[in-house]
Amino acid sequence: MHNAFFFGQISSSFDDLQHSAASFWGLGVVLVPVLGGLVVVWLVRTFAPEAKGHGVPEVMDAIYYGSGVIRPVVVLVKALASSISIGSGGSVGREGPIIQIGAAFGSSLAQWLRLQEWQRLGLIAAGAGAGIAATFNTPVGGILFAIELMLVEVSARTLVPVMIATGTAAFVSRLFLGDYPSFIISQHIINRTMHQSAGAYAAYVLLGLLAGGAGLLFTSSLYWTEARFERWIKNPYARHAAGMLGVGLVIYFMITFTGHYYVEGVGYATVQDILDGVITQPGFLLLLLLLKILTFSVTLGSGGSGGVFSPSLYVGAVLGGLYAVIANHLLPGIGISMTIAAALGMAGMVAASTGAAVTGAVMIFEMTSDYHIIIPLIIVASLAFGVRRLITRETIYTRKLIRRGHFIPEARHSNLYLMRPAGEFMETPLIRVKGNRTLADIAVLLHRGREIPHILVLEGTQPRAVLTAPRVRELLRHRQTSTPIENFASEDWFSVPVDCQIYDLVARFRATHQECALLCRIDPPLHHEDVIAIVTIEDVLAYTSLPMRLLRPHAAQ
Repeated sequence: MHNAFFFGQISSSFDDLQHSAASFWGLGVVLVPVLGGLVVVWLVRTFAPEAKGHGVPEVMDAIYYGSGVIRPVVVLVKALASSISIGSGGSVGREGPIIQIGAAFGSSLAQWLRLQEWQRLGLIAAGAGAGIAATFNTPVGGILFAIELMLVEVSARTLVPVMIATGTAAFVSRLFLGDYPSFIISQHIINRTMHQSAGAYAAYVLLGLLAGGAGLLFTSSLYWTEARFERWIKNPYARHAAGMLGVGLVIYFMITFTGHYYVEGVGYATVQDILDGVITQPGFLLLLLLLKILTFSVTLGSGGSGGVFSPSLYVGAVLGGLYAVIANHLLPGIGISMTIAAALGMAGMVAASTGAAVTGAVMIFEMTSDYHIIIPLIIVASLAFGVRRLITRETIYTRKLIRRGHFIPEARHSNLYLMRPAGEFMETPLIRVKGNRTLADIAVLLHRGREIPHILVLEGTQPRAVLTAPRVRELLRHRQTSTPIENFASEDWFSVPVDCQIYDLVARFRATHQECALLCRIDPPLHHEDVIAIVTIEDVLAYTSLPMRLLRPHAAQ
């Protein structure tokens, strides 16, 4: 597709670690992404709307809210739409499409063989992991990706198929593409990673924190851009054409003034330049970082099809390279290798943006074939993940689904959690107030450093209504502090004994369709002091990592 769009040639010859030659279209290259974008919109709207975007959220949605059913047509449409989007200059990656394609293969095979749902979900994870393994030549990374993001059950019966699929995929990929790492790091750099000073490790800590912040910017930029495009331009063809016209102008600017496109396509040639230490000017590195985030956000936000993994690697490499240049300038004796910092930045960005911290660390190790970098990778990836998680639980994959009201669990817990008493996971504090009190009174308590509580509204000595912590937070944000609390409180609650098992509590939520439960010493409570805690559906979801549809069966309709 790249050769066809940029050079008018029918050829599969392409080296993604080398910069593309300038297109013979000249200024006309500005319209190349527009032409490709229009074809992508037609394909997606006509045949498979789920092929729009980066693909992984749709796979996760199918796993948790679609019983693992993915239409076979997605395989062809996603492959074609993403190839066109990337080949015509879209600033997106190829791993999101191959994850969705592999997952669709797994789902289609399971449907054809009429397998049970748990087997279908396992084959989806196997297909997704196999796609990652084949694309990056990272079989272990493919397994970990499936475990961290795809598998709803982690056991021998699900892991063995994933391992077989990823191993087979990596083997077949090596037959056709060779057994080479995705990026090339010279041997003398690898030898240097064996001897890291304490100062270098301290610098890596700061790099991990910066990567976490960059991951938040990366994610927020995509969804901010998507929201603006949808608000400003209603027609999907005009929307994506406008976005890709902007991308075309950027790549024409880059080829004209710098000699390379730099930010079009997957961008691995630029990543390799940084690993080779070719680009060292801090101002230019900062420009590349900002332009990549911009073109990536515009490509996907306006309606393109492609992945987020490769752009995150690009941004991470540029961030790490920029960090090394500045650190060595300010502290000449620290001796941070630009190559090592770039590799660490890639792991940090993957961990922060996708939430796959273990996958990010191990995949960069596999992609560079540098075992000695594994400890710094663990440090940077963990800290970057921690910074993002401290600010928001949403990843670049789950934010899209949460906006639909589809909750994706962060972890897979054993059934042991469901057998424990509900009182064991009381984390949100509880306060008791009369209904005529206002939120201003509550705000006074919060100024003293208290965590936002659930509120039990009383009528005499009896519990009457409930105001949950998320609702309190929302009301305080909108400064509705002078209205009596009873105007906002809900009487939609039921009571259970404090030693009620979570399994039974989930059953009560399902049966009553209510939002809150009062955990009580005596059920039903005879006095408000009999109420120990308030538990909401969201509290149960966060603790047990159960899907929303299990507690709200009607929410999946």
